[in-house]
Amino acid sequence: MKVLIVANYNTGSFSPFVIEQVEAIKKLNVEFDFFGVEGKGIKGYLSNLGKLKKKINTFKPDIIHAHYGLTGLLANLQRKVPVITTFHGSDINKGGIISFFSRISIRMSKHNIFVSPLLLKKSAYHGKNVSVIPCGIDVSLFQPSDKKVAREALGWDEDSKYVLFSGSFDNAVKNPELAKAGIEALRHHYTQYSDNLHFVELKGYTRQQIATLLNAADCTLMTSYTEGSPQIIKEAIACGCPTVSVEVGDVANTTKGVEGCYIVQRTADDIASGISRVLDSNKRVNGLGRLLELELSNEQIAKRIVEIYHKTQKRVFVK
Repeated sequence: MKVLIVANYNTGSFSPFVIEQVEAIKKLNVEFDFFGVEGKGIKGYLSNLGKLKKKINTFKPDIIHAHYGLTGLLANLQRKVPVITTFHGSDINKGGIISFFSRISIRMSKHNIFVSPLLLKKSAYHGKNVSVIPCGIDVSLFQPSDKKVAREALGWDEDSKYVLFSGSFDNAVKNPELAKAGIEALRHHYTQYSDNLHFVELKGYTRQQIATLLNAADCTLMTSYTEGSPQIIKEAIACGCPTVSVEVGDVANTTKGVEGCYIVQRTADDIASGISRVLDSNKRVNGLGRLLELELSNEQIAKRIVEIYHKTQKRVFVK
């Protein structure tokens, strides 16, 4: 089977979770090629249609797997090859014109994958050609390692406390203002952390460096307005890093039963309280078992996606 991945390429690279998913599926005898979408907004995306058709004529895929709603819309403007679209969150959660066109993509796609039940519910789609499949994680990379060694690799102080933010401070969707307010409340109300607490922005790191960060940090904090199925939470608990998060995306379900992970209210004081509980306990969490229970390794997710590839191809062939 030949599958063409269609995904955003505006940064000069594909998202890590797309690459990692493809690498896992390749092991199941699926041949892949990529088409990178460059451009912004509806017009920017649709300007790629001619190039996409040329790629299809050259590669001759059996299936197109598009990531995100606008990309799915672009892929569906050709009707030669069946399209499977994965919706990751921002395509449905943003609302407005992006959400409008993403919903058109849902109607046009042969099969739709939503990364969380909440995202599917928000899409208001009730068709049968749908699956809920989060993105998996690389459990060979994201796994517990020695905290002291990880800190030495990063040049971090052994005796200080480090809280890792779930994204970059300039990403408004991640709600960094609330996160920073929570950190300030922590310093104010829990004075033992006033002078030795570091709040670290997750920006500009390689995948290997992120794994090191998660093994070195005391806590990972998420305060996002919206999420689909955030990778950083899955990766954090896989590395044994406790998490404090507002209720968003599928975080509550992902961390359910993982002792040392907390869902908090969207207030600075409640965030501070949650982080203080983590820092006071000074314990790592056992989250890898929960991820495997949820079948969230890349290998487990790959098998489910390949099943959809084959079922979609079969339906098209029968017609």
